[in-house]
Amino acid sequence: MAGRQVPSEEEEALSMSEDVNWDEVRSLAARVEAGEALVLTPDVRELLLRTAREVAIPEADAQAAIQDVTTATALLREERGRIRSSSMRMMTARSEVRRLRQTGDTEGARKVMEDLLAVEVVPLYRELAEIALEDMD
Repeated sequence: MAGRQVPSEEEEALSMSEDVNWDEVRSLAARVEAGEALVLTPDVRELLLRTAREVAIPEADAQAAIQDVTTATALLREERGRIRSSSMRMMTARSEVRRLRQTGDTEGARKVMEDLLAVEVVPLYRELAEIALEDMD
């Protein structure tokens, strides 16, 4: 493919972050937590399946979960939990990396991102951590 540029890893991660929109799942989870019953419409099932893929929940587990309101509600809570905890881990890590880099501790900053990668399962946040590590080189 002459003339086509291959996107950098950072561009790919930024593209992925633009494709990932968790507002719907956050909103649905908030409504369910407020007492609204989950209704398994085709759109809700698709949202739960798409989000499961985005937060590294196995397809078979997600497919099984959306067959029943109780298990679908548990899936929704798991998805929301993964989004929330991954986001918090990333924010904490970035803050710590910034602090360490300001003091000149590049190795300490690198270790923070390596430790994050050791526990992170959400692909978007894994990619962002990998990019942050590469930027330290």
